[in-house]
Amino acid sequence: MDHALQVLLSGGLVAIPTETVYGLAADATNAAAVGRIFAAKGRPTDHPLIVHVGRAEQLTEWASTVPSTAAALADTCWPGPLTLLVPKAKHVLPIVTGGRDTVGVRVPAHPLTAELLARFGGGLAAPSANRFGRVSPTTADHVRADLGGLVDYVLDGGACPVGVESTIVDCTRDPPQVLRPGAISADEIATLLGSPPAAADGPNRAPGMLAAHYAPQARVLIAESRTEAVEVAARHPRSWVLDHSDDLATYARLLYAELHAADARGVSVVVAVLPAAHGLGHAIRDRLGKAAHSKFGD
Repeated sequence: MDHALQVLLSGGLVAIPTETVYGLAADATNAAAVGRIFAAKGRPTDHPLIVHVGRAEQLTEWASTVPSTAAALADTCWPGPLTLLVPKAKHVLPIVTGGRDTVGVRVPAHPLTAELLARFGGGLAAPSANRFGRVSPTTADHVRADLGGLVDYVLDGGACPVGVESTIVDCTRDPPQVLRPGAISADEIATLLGSPPAAADGPNRAPGMLAAHYAPQARVLIAESRTEAVEVAARHPRSWVLDHSDDLATYARLLYAELHAADARGVSVVVAVLPAAHGLGHAIRDRLGKAAHSKFGD
C-alpha cells in the first residue's frame, strides 16, 4: 500500500483492484501521468476516463453542479459499481474527459482501493487495466500478462467479485440515461429515482459505448441456448462453449476470466450462450455482443 501510494504521488501508474475489474490508475490532476494511461493502453485520447474517489462527498469536488438524480444515486449506491456522469468542474483536465464538458465519477467498493483512495486524498483516473479493446482484467495476473512493464505497480486484491465494469448513468440528461449496463440494473435505478431511466442515444460520451470492445484473441460467436452453442462449436476446431446462463452473478464474475483462459489455451472460437435479458443479464449480453463484433476477434 505504501509503495502504491508513492508511485501515484510521483506520477506513476498503479493497477488497482475494484469490485468490478482492475483499473489502471493515475493522479487525475497530473496531465502527464494521465497521458501515460493512454499510451500504455493504446487508448484513443478522445475516449473519456472515470475518476475514482474515496467518498461520495467528493463528487462536489469534480462536478460544477450535482444534479439531484446524481445526489440520490450517490447516496444510495456508493461505494459500489455505479459511475455517475455529471457536469465537470473547471479544474478537471480535458485529457480526463476526452475534451467533453462532463466527467464520470465513482466510489469503488474494494477495501484495498478504498484505503488507497483515503490515503491519496484526491481522485484517480482509472480505466480498465488492459490494452484498449481487449478483455478487461479481473485478476492481478491478467494485468501483468497484458500490460507487463507498462504499469509501474500492481496492487493485488485478488479476483474481482462482480467481474464486469460499472453501470454508467448520465445524470446531465432528463430523464437520466444508462450509457453502460452493469451490476446495478436500469430497473434498480428506476426504483431508486422513482421513474425509469432512458436508453443511451447520441454520440459516444462514456467508456464502453463503442460497438466493438472487450475482445479476446479468439473469435466470439453468440448462441441463444446451450444446445445451439454445442452445435455451433462442433463446426469449429479448437472451440470452447461459455455458458453460466443459469447463474447471472457467476456468469458476470467469470466472464472475463474465461475469455482470458480461452486465449491462454489457444482456443480459436468461443461460443457464448446469451443469458436472459434481465438484471445483470443485460450487462453480460452487452459485453458478449461487443466482443463478438470486435475487429480483434476477426
